[in-house]
Amino acid sequence: MSIETIFTPQDDAFYSVITHAAGPQGALPLTPQMLMESPSGNLFGMTQNAGMGWDANKLTGKEVLLIGTQGGIRAGDGRPVALGYHTGHWEIGLQMQAAAKEITRNGGIPFAAFVSDPCDGRSQGTHGMFDSLPYRNDAAIVFRRLIRSLPTRRAVIGVATCDKGLPATMIALAAMHTLPTILVPGGATLPPTFGEDAGKVQTIGARYANHELSLQEAAELGCRACATPGGGCQFLGTAGTSQVVAEALGLALPHSALAPSGQDVWLEISRQSARAVIELDNRGITTRDILTDKAIENAMVIHAAFGGSTNLLLHIPAIAHAAGCTIPDVEHWTRINRKVPRLVSVLPNGPDYHPTVRAFLAGGVPEVMLHLRDLGLLHLDAMTVTGQTVGENLDWWQGSERRERFRQCLREQDGVDPDDVILPPERAKARGLTSTVAFPVGNIAPEGSVIKATAIDPSVVGEDGVYRHTGRARVFVSEARAIKAIKNGEIAQGDIMVVIGGGPSGTGMEETYQLTSALKHVSWGKTVSLITDARFSGVSTGACFGHVAPEALAGGPIGKLRDNDIIEIVVDRLTLTGSVNFIGTPLTPLTPEEGAIELARRQPHPELHAHEFLPDDTRLWAALQSVSGGTWKGCIYDTDKIIEVINAGKKALGL
Repeated sequence: MSIETIFTPQDDAFYSVITHAAGPQGALPLTPQMLMESPSGNLFGMTQNAGMGWDANKLTGKEVLLIGTQGGIRAGDGRPVALGYHTGHWEIGLQMQAAAKEITRNGGIPFAAFVSDPCDGRSQGTHGMFDSLPYRNDAAIVFRRLIRSLPTRRAVIGVATCDKGLPATMIALAAMHTLPTILVPGGATLPPTFGEDAGKVQTIGARYANHELSLQEAAELGCRACATPGGGCQFLGTAGTSQVVAEALGLALPHSALAPSGQDVWLEISRQSARAVIELDNRGITTRDILTDKAIENAMVIHAAFGGSTNLLLHIPAIAHAAGCTIPDVEHWTRINRKVPRLVSVLPNGPDYHPTVRAFLAGGVPEVMLHLRDLGLLHLDAMTVTGQTVGENLDWWQGSERRERFRQCLREQDGVDPDDVILPPERAKARGLTSTVAFPVGNIAPEGSVIKATAIDPSVVGEDGVYRHTGRARVFVSEARAIKAIKNGEIAQGDIMVVIGGGPSGTGMEETYQLTSALKHVSWGKTVSLITDARFSGVSTGACFGHVAPEALAGGPIGKLRDNDIIEIVVDRLTLTGSVNFIGTPLTPLTPEEGAIELARRQPHPELHAHEFLPDDTRLWAALQSVSGGTWKGCIYDTDKIIEVINAGKKALGL
């Protein structure tokens, strides 16, 4: 490298620099009143708009802001100039273009701003995961600042797809109480005609290490798993569940979640959303009218009926907080999950592993809502972005051509009965679909834990619907060490893996899909349970207990477990009750009560520590969310509480 290789010779055009230009033609549509009363920023904004090329004669239209998580740089033909982080944000610029053109067609002026998002799949098992959950809060802050920084906007459209970008966008929109807002879900990628979905393919390393996959098979499967270039993964993970929740909240149009990315219906949803938000503004309907306690509960009900990702237990409370609604607690979640049947059979829960595009074709969220309406489980009077209530939307959906045509498409394209993807309640019960989320407690998790009970392998569940596992603990102070143990054959059938130090203070509450996916897709994995203070990917399945509280680094008893301790697990998938208890050692059996006393006596694991590469940004996030209520309140920033704690600390320190 030399300066000559950087500053290569140039032709004459390189040196032909002009020093002034004529500027845009025409004149701003100003009035005396505008000049007398408008802030200078509004007037200068019109100058900027003309400078960017907007017709100066059309600068008085209604301004609508589009915020999106687009990433990468696409050429005109769709090929990459610079890659994005994931397919989920690769194509949503097309949706934003479609919405912008619809705004223009209706006489409005579209603006666009972007905060790209990371990929949890790409960062699995890496230090990048330490920024994943904290990113959500940061992105929501930036989105809110961008919205407020365009004071003349009349409405906001959010376009997003995946695990953290979509929750961040919803949190930002939820905070815009007095503005009309709408969410456009970025859709789903298609599965390969022959191959594996993007969840299973993330286990090629573990399966190869256990001699269950050849090098050639791993290479070919890995190449084709993302069969189309845009959209969230094909399973009902956090990305898919977040799209479903956006619609359930009434914040997205009916039948907009999980549409196939890049296709006509996907683009039309964007145009429809643009028309809807303009009409909301015309009618004076704002976000405050839509995001209510009833909307939050509807979202929780739909989450349960779909069997959605446990990560939404972090995101729905955060959306509720931003909207000024009641934040759901563990008792609320338990009550909802006990009364709501699971009706959707898709990846990763099964029993039939349909990709999410089939759930869309089968009718998506409104089809599930029809069944829940019949069971009396929805607030039908909740307002939505159509300007109509949930009940009115369902009346339209039930007899719509859209419903019949897409359900028929599923029959013809894939030979699948829509009622085998979204099951009527009696059929779901007969197929053995169980409710979604349970919150086991015990001396290891005195403040609770989370398990997607419906996704425990049925072959290890008793005929009475109860999962029971008593086994020896294998304790790891990092996910990396735990995955190495799986690949090196150090885990035996019947073991209980315990990963500590994975909570907010240790890793930013990393997602441990490396472990859960490996246990699902290696032949003996269903006999192993996993307990951690970290969290799981929405595609995770199995006997996996996350969100254990208190976390190890906050003095939680999980951080005092040792290798060969005996742990007893009981989870009733029907009543959604359970316990996770330390019951002694092979030589000294204890009752759960005695186990609690023993754990209280012990010192923390000698190797327990915050990860050495934990960024300062994440340490700050962990501290702020901790004093705001922690993970059970959604890792939010409660500004009043944070200020109260800071002031108390300053007083105590004499500052």
